[in-house]
Amino acid sequence: MAKKIKADRLDYPSEDGKIILTPVGIIHSPLSEDSEEVPFQSFTSDIEGDIEIFKGFEEGLEGIEGFSHLFVIFYMHKWKKTKLRTVPLMEDEERGIFGTRSPSRPNHLGASTVRLLSRKGNILHVKGLDIFDGTPVLDIKPYVPKVDLVQGVDNEWLIKKLDRINKMGKDESQKVQKSLRED
Repeated sequence: MAKKIKADRLDYPSEDGKIILTPVGIIHSPLSEDSEEVPFQSFTSDIEGDIEIFKGFEEGLEGIEGFSHLFVIFYMHKWKKTKLRTVPLMEDEERGIFGTRSPSRPNHLGASTVRLLSRKGNILHVKGLDIFDGTPVLDIKPYVPKVDLVQGVDNEWLIKKLDRINKMGKDESQKVQKSLRED
């Protein structure tokens, strides 16, 4: 029988003020650093894979089947770059990192929304992955439209850019993805 995790506090500040987090699971995905195509965002992905929740956290999955979509919060352990300014994808002007969706973030945290297809014990089978195989999962939250869908958001420039990305041909998409990796 799997050891139950003591759930009173799994994150805590260290003596030097850093926060220590405990992964609750791991991603099993066909995506790797060597993959030819990695989706720009989860909304552009049809890739299926599994989120394995570690046995000690399995009890926390109770009731998750009642949701069609999940937010997955993960640690981008393969990304080595950190910047405070960057030129966003398909743009010419530099911006501050917090005004972009770039993975070159100070804490390398990622968030994706995926569709929950099924659950078998501690394994969640999902669709819409844009996350590398072996990525540590820090948390999962159900997507609730009434709570999570914000009305009146003013980011039309970003919506237009995402629409352009969605309409790209395979060759153009691979070229843009290659430039991201070289950044």
